[in-house]
Amino acid sequence: MNGMRGASLHHELVVRTEDRIGLLGEITRLLSDVGLSLVALTVRVQDGVATLHLLTDAQFYARDALQGAGFLVDEREVILIELPDHPGFLCRVTEALARKEIAIEELYSTVFAGSSKGLVVFTTTHNGKAVQMLRKH
Repeated sequence: MNGMRGASLHHELVVRTEDRIGLLGEITRLLSDVGLSLVALTVRVQDGVATLHLLTDAQFYARDALQGAGFLVDEREVILIELPDHPGFLCRVTEALARKEIAIEELYSTVFAGSSKGLVVFTTTHNGKAVQMLRKH
């Protein structure tokens, strides 16, 4: 399972707000204007409420910028792992977690076109234990 030693704990920002046209543009413009880049983003809209999970290159500054613009911002611990873009690596991660009775609660992932690596962001029932276990492989 070479490649999993890079597993690490981070805090993603979680913004919940009333959904409206242009919301994502407003948030991405705000981050861009203060010089921040997005590392990962997921957006979910349900019953008129938009929930955004954001990872940037500087979470402290992103949180301050979002709060300064009037957004309520929570933080959530997540695991980041960069995996080679080869068949079976995510399968190995999920199987290793299952063997240790660690359940995945939420996961999102991307592989950039032409890249040899993908980014996986996820939470589990035991994030600290999961990171320690993955770093040993």
